Amino acid sequence: MAITKRPKVSDEAATEAFISAAPDGSKTGIADPAPLPRVYEKGIQKGNKRQITLTINPELLRRVDETATKTGQTRAALINLAIFQALEGNVFGR
Repeated sequence: MAITKRPKVSDEAATEAFISAAPDGSKTGIADPAPLPRVYEKGIQKGNKRQITLTINPELLRRVDETATKTGQTRAALINLAIFQALEGNVFGR
C-alpha cells in the first residue's frame, strides 16, 4: 500500500480515477448506501476509520513530523503507513 499525494490535474476523470483507486475509494464516486458492519468497537468512529489516542516520545514525534513534511504526507498518513508496513512485513513475527 502506498500513500501518495493527490495529483495536481484539472482533469476531473483523472482525479476520479485516482480517488477510486484508493482502498476506501468508491468505484462510482458516490459513497456506498449500505453501511459497513461494525465489528471492532475500539476508538471513535470517523467515517470508515477509527480515531484513537496515541502517546509518543517527543523525539520520535519530531522525526515523524519531519518525515511527513519531507514526503508531503500528513502525520496520520505516515503513522498509518508505518503500522501497515510493520504488520504486513511480519515485523512482529506473526
